[in-house]
Amino acid sequence: MNGEQQAREQGLTDRVVASFDDAADPRLKEVMRSLTRHLHAFVRDVRLTEQEWRQAIDFLTATGHITDDRRQEFVLLSDVLGASMQVVTVNNEAYANATEATVFGPFFVDGSPLIEAGGDIAAGAPGEPCLVEGTVTDTAGNSVPGARIEVWEADADGFYDVQYGDDRTAARGHLVSDDDGGYRFWAVTPTPYPIPHDGPVGKLLEAAGRSPMRASHLHFLVRAPGLRTLVTHIFVRGDELLARDSVFGVRDSLILDFHPRAAGEVPPDGRDLGGRAWSRVRFDIVLAPDPGSVPAPDPGSVLAPDPGIVPAPAPGESPDGGRR
Repeated sequence: MNGEQQAREQGLTDRVVASFDDAADPRLKEVMRSLTRHLHAFVRDVRLTEQEWRQAIDFLTATGHITDDRRQEFVLLSDVLGASMQVVTVNNEAYANATEATVFGPFFVDGSPLIEAGGDIAAGAPGEPCLVEGTVTDTAGNSVPGARIEVWEADADGFYDVQYGDDRTAARGHLVSDDDGGYRFWAVTPTPYPIPHDGPVGKLLEAAGRSPMRASHLHFLVRAPGLRTLVTHIFVRGDELLARDSVFGVRDSLILDFHPRAAGEVPPDGRDLGGRAWSRVRFDIVLAPDPGSVPAPDPGSVLAPDPGIVPAPAPGESPDGGRR
C-alpha cells in the first residue's frame, strides 16, 4: 500500500475520532473515540470488502429481527464472541480467595419463589435430584448470614421454565443463608444443552465449525450488604464440554464434583426420593468486599440505562427457541 492510500485511510479515522471531541459526557467521548479507532483498524487490517460489509449489515439486521422480549440474539452474539465473558472478567477483578464470576444470561427472573432451607427448587422439573449445600463467607473467612442466594437452571430436557410458553415456575428459586452462613437446597443435576442456534448466531457457529453446546451448569446470584454481588455458575467435573463451552463461561475454580448416589440411598435430610438415584455437590461461596467506588452513569448520558427498559442481564443467554 502506498503512502497516499495510508494517509487517506488514517485521515478519515482521525476526522471521525475528532467528531466526538465536543461530547458533553466524558465517558461517551472516551468510549466512542476508542470504538472508532478499533473499528477502523479492523476494517483496514482485514481489508474488508464492500460485499463483506453488506453481509455484515444483513447479519446484524437479521439479528435485530429475531430479537424480541423473550429472545436476545445480540446478547447471544456477544456470548459466542467471548465479549460477554470479557466484560464479566474486566468488571470482576480477582480479589483474594473470592469466588469467580461468570456470565449471567437472560433466564434470570425477578420474583422467584422463596425456598426454605433444604427445600426443592425443581418444582416438578424433570431431572435427577441433586442436593446442593455450602456456606457463604467473606474473604476473611467470616460467615455471611442473611445472604440472598438466587438459583436457576435448565431441566433435564435442556429447557428453562420460561421457554415453555406457559406460566410454570420450575428449577428456580431463592433462599437465605442461615446464622452460620450455611445453605442447602435440592435441585436437578445439571446436564448439557445447546444455546439457541436456529438464528443468525447459529448460522455463524455452523459456518465456523463451532458447536452450540453449553457445559452443564447451575446458576447462582448472591447478594449481601457490603459485599460484591456475585453472578456465577457451578459446572460438573468430567463433562466433556468443559473445554469447549460455546460462551466461554467455564472457570476452573467453578468445576465441582457432583457425587453420584445410588438409588435407594437415603439422603442426609431423609427426603423421600422415590427410590431414584441422586447426586450431591458442595459449593462454598466467598464474596469480595463491595468496592463502592464506581460512580453510577450520569442519568442524562446515552450510556446510562433507560429506566423504561429492563436491561438484558449482562452477558448471557437467550430464551425462546433455544437453551442456555
